Order: sequence, then structure tokens, then C-alpha cells
Amino acid sequence: MLMQVKKDFIDIQDWNEKEILELLELSGRLKARPIQPLLIGKTLGMIFKKSSTRTRVSFEVGISQLGGSSIFLSEDDLQLGRGESLEDTARVLSRYLDSLVIRTYEHREVEEFARHATIPVINGLTDETHPCQMICDLFTIFERRQQLKGLKVVYVGDGANNVAQTWLFGAALMGMKLSVAAPPAYWPKSEAVRSAVKLSCEGPRFFEATQDAVSAVRDADVIYTDVWVSMGQEKEKEKRLKDLAGYQVNEALVKAAPREVLVMHCLPAHRGEEISAGVMDADHSIIFDQAENRLHTQKALMVKLMENRSQNPESRIQESE
Repeated sequence: MLMQVKKDFIDIQDWNEKEILELLELSGRLKARPIQPLLIGKTLGMIFKKSSTRTRVSFEVGISQLGGSSIFLSEDDLQLGRGESLEDTARVLSRYLDSLVIRTYEHREVEEFARHATIPVINGLTDETHPCQMICDLFTIFERRQQLKGLKVVYVGDGANNVAQTWLFGAALMGMKLSVAAPPAYWPKSEAVRSAVKLSCEGPRFFEATQDAVSAVRDADVIYTDVWVSMGQEKEKEKRLKDLAGYQVNEALVKAAPREVLVMHCLPAHRGEEISAGVMDADHSIIFDQAENRLHTQKALMVKLMENRSQNPESRIQESE
């Protein structure tokens, strides 16, 4: 039986536009008919060194709805904390599992697991990138606008964090425009920008960084924000809150944008800091639709990665009536 060559999901830029569009289409089909017996007998492992609500719950519920099972492994559950190498752990878990999600601090850990594992490895978040969130965000926007190419996303706040960096590559791949509105110290790293520019069919024109959030949102299709203090940055909290105080997504900022603008946040949100409660709960907000879609897009990702080509799982998806 012809087996699918192992493919991982580590960085969004490892996948091309066609593959991402196929994943979004599959997400829509699975959202329309959630219970599908596509991964019966498959087991998903989850190693989490960072706390999680959406990532953990959506993967566990998702694999269950597809007929498979999951096993959650905190750092204390494994021998990694007692000196066993990543290489040995990856090789052993590959004998038990069909896929593995890792949520950790250092990006190199996910890369090293993928290098030594013989099963697909999924990046559930690192300090550098959050590709599962990116797929969900693209799907959520596509649901509302039925397109991605040419749309403008304005990322307001900490434009150097892992979600913003992932958006840099996601926008480049999908022919979108990205504007980061933040103090210069919080703009994306120049090296990442140069790499993203090479991916974009628009070249340097696809991206801008500005200190003027009001000007940036005047032609925005989407306003996006995230917490100003991410996990592991707690010691910088006072400085970050002071530096970013003028970059809250609030009623005044949304009023400066087009009437049909969408507001997104990857959650968890700190109401009253990076986003006002009023905007979060207003009609412009698609934040909780976005959170729900983590379930559907990650189910699509698992189907893509965990099945054999010869079984053609997508042809077995039952369509909604």
C-alpha cells in the first residue's frame, strides 16, 4: 500500500498557497458535517509545556469527532525532565502515536521533534510562531469575505510577537496586505520581513509598519490584536503596558475604519488593555467565531496529515444535507 510521505506542520511558510486553500476547503466541509469517522483507530499525542485553552480543547474534541483518540502529556508526565533526549522521545512516541502536537517555548524543540519523528508533528505554538492560529484566522476571514487575496489586515499592538510574525508569512503566502501599527520597538524583525517579502507576489508592497494606527485602519478589511504581555513576558508587563497604551483597539479606532471592517483577536483577551470590552462584544467582532474555527481547521489538518494517500479520506467525507 502506497504510504503518504510524512508531512509536518511546523511553520505556515512550509505549506504553499494551494495546500492552504485545500485545507480551508476541507475545514468548511468538516464544519458543515462535524462527526466524520475518518480517523478511527488513530491516536494524537499532545506535549504541552505552555498552558492552553483553545489549542488543547479543540484538538481533543476534534480527534474525538473524527473517530480517533488523544493522550495529553505535560512535561512532568515524560522523562524529558529527567534527561531523556528529544531524539529518543520522538523515536519512541512515533512507535505509539499517529501524530503529535507540541506546544512549547523554544521553536527548535518542535523542529527537532519533527526531525527525529516518523509521524507528523504539529506546532501547537512556540515563542516564534503559531501556525494553527493562522489557518484558523484565514478560514474565518474567508468565511466572511469569500476571498483572501487583496484583503488588508491591520495588526495593532505587539507586532513582534509569535502571532504577528505568523501573520507576516500568512499574508505574504495568500496575497494579502499586512500593516503593523505599533511603536518601532514592536515592529516585526527585519529578517522576518525580508523572508516574507520573498514569498509575496506583491513584493515589499504587501507590508508596512507604522506608528499611526488610525491612518492604517482607514482602508482595513480586518483589525487584529493580541495580548500585550505574552506567556514568559510577565517581568516586562509594566513596560509593555506603558509602551503600547496608545494602541488599544477601541471604539474610536474602529470608527476610523470602513463600516464593514472585521475585528479579530486570537484570545485570551485582556479586556480594557489591548481591546475594549465594547469592541470585543460589538457587531464588528468575529472573535468567538474565530475561536470556534480552531476546532474545524485543526480537524482538517489532522485528516490531511494522519491519513494514507491510498485511503483518500477526503472522498469519504459525508456532505451536510
